[in-house]
Amino acid sequence: MQIEVSARHDSITEAMKAYAEKKAQRTLKYYDRIQSIHVILDVDGDSRACEMIARLEHTHDIVSTARDPDMRAAVDQAADRLDRQISEHKDRVRNRKGRGPNPHQPTRT
Repeated sequence: MQIEVSARHDSITEAMKAYAEKKAQRTLKYYDRIQSIHVILDVDGDSRACEMIARLEHTHDIVSTARDPDMRAAVDQAADRLDRQISEHKDRVRNRKGRGPNPHQPTRT
């Protein structure tokens, strides 16, 4: 899996880059079909934002965003939201069958 960390409107320190990579790496324990995660750190005045985009196999991308005055808190919030979204996606994929009979098909008697 590839993890790419980039910054908008500001430069990023190596410590913050390593912290964001570590938090993004955590999502692998929830779902192993993640192809890549792109972490975008943004500075807008007094506010800091973190956006994480996870590219999954054979499905759409999952995006989580968070905004906080502290960059580490924004990364933590975005990682938590991404973890929750990925685990919900995994549950939907795993439990898509067995929802009961299809109301549009006749039943056998």
